[in-house]
Amino acid sequence: MPEPGDAPRQSPQGVPYTELQHIVNADGLHLFCRYWEPASPPRALVLVVHGLGEHCGPYDEIAQRLKDLSFLVFAHDHVGHGQSEGDRMTIKDFQFFIRDCLQHIDLMKSRHPDLPVFILGHSMGGAISILTACERPSDFAGVVLIAPLVQMNPESATPFKVFVAKLLNRVVPSLTLGTVDSKWISRDQKRVKEYESDELNYHGGLRVSMGIQLMGAAARIEKEIPTISWPFYLLHGDEDKLCDINGSKMMQEKAASSDKTLKIYEGGYHSLHQDLPEVAESVLKEVSGWITERLPVNTTQQPQGS
Repeated sequence: MPEPGDAPRQSPQGVPYTELQHIVNADGLHLFCRYWEPASPPRALVLVVHGLGEHCGPYDEIAQRLKDLSFLVFAHDHVGHGQSEGDRMTIKDFQFFIRDCLQHIDLMKSRHPDLPVFILGHSMGGAISILTACERPSDFAGVVLIAPLVQMNPESATPFKVFVAKLLNRVVPSLTLGTVDSKWISRDQKRVKEYESDELNYHGGLRVSMGIQLMGAAARIEKEIPTISWPFYLLHGDEDKLCDINGSKMMQEKAASSDKTLKIYEGGYHSLHQDLPEVAESVLKEVSGWITERLPVNTTQQPQGS
């Protein structure tokens, strides 16, 4: 903890956290937060969970759409991402991401104790969302997963490569592997350029230690899938080169949930919510409609004056 008289903690971009909305996690690290609060009384809470190497800012469009439907949307930059503290793109235990999400959810539930809670996660954020919901399966009214990381891409996780990664992790965990090829983010070149020019995104290589954590998360998810009973909606592009669509297909097939849907976008790339305009608009409609349909009966009516 800082001593009296110490300079205020600053974000990696040099902004004092006294000027930024934030929470402090269990390790004492400041996590930058965003909130989209509707003008009328909120009907539900929606946590948005961003993906690897990015931050929660690019989810503004989807959050605004949900806000307009009287949902209170909230998000934070994960440890080591965006405007949050922590070593860039490295974490000792994937569970820290889940723990921080549960902390943020509990904070919002304490302010709005009677509202149903939904999670919306993309890519690695999908993996975090799945494991977060698995920790407290009765707490969530539904989970939306856009191109989630459910299993590792077979080309990048061959047995030999996994063996080498584990070996390297013992010796040089900070060694960086290849970078994300931004051309696979979206078919919309404007969106690709926005991603490349966004200084809050991480544009360096994936560290071996982070790769090991992602593999561990995928292994945990595979074990959990048969026990999943909460409602979920999977959206995945069949041309996604970053998160294998077969993971979503496996989850749809093997999860025990009676309320589960997989929507496949033909030709869709990884960030469906930022893909071609007609795809992005479809995703916004599908997600907002799915969440609205799963509100408890007493919250499905629009509040008066909205």
